[in-house]
Amino acid sequence: MKGRVLIAGFSTRHVAQSAYNAGYEVCTVDHFCDQDLAWYTRDREKFEDLADLPDAIERICRRQTFDLFVPTSGAEELVIPLLRGGTPHSTVARFMDKLDTQHFFEDHSIPVPRILTENQYPVMAKPRRGAGGWRNAILKNRAAETAWESLYPDVPYIRQDVVEGIPASVCCVASGTKAVAVAANGQILRGAGESAFGFSGSITPFSHLACNRMIELAERIAALSGCRGTIGIDFVIGDKTPFAIEINPRFQGTVDTVEHSCGCNLFELHVNACAGNLPSSRPACRQFAVRSILFAERDLTIRTDLAALKDFVADIPWPGTSLEEEQAIVSVYGWGKTKDAALALLDKHITIVRQYMR
Repeated sequence: MKGRVLIAGFSTRHVAQSAYNAGYEVCTVDHFCDQDLAWYTRDREKFEDLADLPDAIERICRRQTFDLFVPTSGAEELVIPLLRGGTPHSTVARFMDKLDTQHFFEDHSIPVPRILTENQYPVMAKPRRGAGGWRNAILKNRAAETAWESLYPDVPYIRQDVVEGIPASVCCVASGTKAVAVAANGQILRGAGESAFGFSGSITPFSHLACNRMIELAERIAALSGCRGTIGIDFVIGDKTPFAIEINPRFQGTVDTVEHSCGCNLFELHVNACAGNLPSSRPACRQFAVRSILFAERDLTIRTDLAALKDFVADIPWPGTSLEEEQAIVSVYGWGKTKDAALALLDKHITIVRQYMR
């Protein structure tokens, strides 16, 4: 083993699996603690609310000693000085605030949706803090904005111009001053309801006439950011222009499709980048890979062991797990030499999984 790593955050399976495959002994602090997380970890600590995360980390640190600490979503700003050479805390904090990120893009003349003044509509409302896009919403008038504010009282937010286009992202690794793109990804969003802009999957690689421009912008952003290790930059691609949307100074939800498509190990690339060692070139994609997160259409209890489907599912709940409507159930995958082939296999696998949901 190369060392023992602690991975902490709301969801950690994707990073834990990558670290395990890279030869590390893995322990995690995780909200879900799904059964496949146990396949890749030596020890686990579960927590309910993000406010409980620091105490959960303290508990596992009493039981284990660690060589590395890697945060995922929800744990980005925790300071545990184990991984030397990682992104400085002040840099992480800057990019966890969407208004500060907006100013960063503007300061470096990077295309970004402009901030609208009060009473300009329609507007894209985004909480200044938080990941996944779950509370983002397009508001068409003052009444809609007031209703949205009532859902999230006392939550500071930004008001951006609405940019129509395709959601995408670029996964990079950075050394603090330089960066290399690993893969461009198409993002799959919920598309409807209060969580219409919530992340629900990805497809790698992403192909578009503006893709090369997006990758070049992402490498420039990552190099200028001061981040070290893996970093994700979200975009919306309009007719020809990629607009930068967000910077994620941590592992992203696209880990699985990037690794399945490129055949690389992102955890190894992350550790190497933190030490100042970047790939000499962008990895080549060998196939298309797609991940879709299935959500409960009603309140349900998982009666069957979905581990039987482990060849094409992940984030597998334990039998007996009760889920409320709209909660994430499981991740389902497809792959193939073409995008259409990957999506067709995904549809086949989703049909199989749904048979277990009856």
